[in-house]
Amino acid sequence: MNEQEKPDSAGRGQIVLAGTPIGNIGDASTRLVELLQTADIVAAEDTRRLHKLLNALGITATGKIISYHEHNEATRTAELLELIRGGKTLIMVTDAGMPAVSDPGFRLVEAAVEDGVVVTAIPGPSAVLTALALSGLPTDRFTFEGFLPRKAGERSARLSDLADERRTMVFFEAPHRLEPMLRALHTSFGPDRRVAVCRELTKLHEEVLRGPVRELLEWAETSEVRGEIAVVVAGAPDAEPEQAEDHVAAVNELISQGSRLKDAVAAVAADARISKRELYSAVLAARS
Repeated sequence: MNEQEKPDSAGRGQIVLAGTPIGNIGDASTRLVELLQTADIVAAEDTRRLHKLLNALGITATGKIISYHEHNEATRTAELLELIRGGKTLIMVTDAGMPAVSDPGFRLVEAAVEDGVVVTAIPGPSAVLTALALSGLPTDRFTFEGFLPRKAGERSARLSDLADERRTMVFFEAPHRLEPMLRALHTSFGPDRRVAVCRELTKLHEEVLRGPVRELLEWAETSEVRGEIAVVVAGAPDAEPEQAEDHVAAVNELISQGSRLKDAVAAVAADARISKRELYSAVLAARS
């Protein structure tokens, strides 16, 4: 156990969130392998998947293995924190990727932070960042939206809220729901919004399909979609800049209500954040 993985000086243990391979077992880090073998407690989303990982790595966990998933995390969090307070080191793993990111772990981290328990991480594979990097879409600003709601109405409402989002968006989706998701994107974002469907990342049959949503919807309608899927969607295009000519009618409306031309131009220009001089010229040009 290296220096960062030792319990603190007060005798309290710590939680280590550990990223696990999202497909290719070769992506397991040396630190992950070491701590799986030496941690006092291994909290796993699915203990069967954990044993498959251990077998694939050719190692054995010497600590206590405890299941920790969405159905028991509310009740098991307190139990785990009690063990950690006694000086135990706990490694938290999920089925794939980083715990607490669209996976169990957030409740434990939230409670640990509240309790003053040390929380650290072993960085590892991330489906979100891998899909984003491979998408060919802007990566400087992005938002992770997880899974969209299953019900059509709720899904449409969520996408309606995101229709003007300027950042690149990353979603997770199940294979059997990909087609309705793309159809909803087509309706809410328009047929030409750029999308990348990333399937089976880091695995043997990895596939990244890029193009306007209309093309990817046609593909989904005629294909048998399988595997783990991340969908990356381009942000909304920048709005066209305001033109002075667009606000002439607003100036004339104020004038009809009794405002002087100068005052009306000043009020509308301030509200629209455009040049008073350009708006004044546009009003005069419209009258000529």
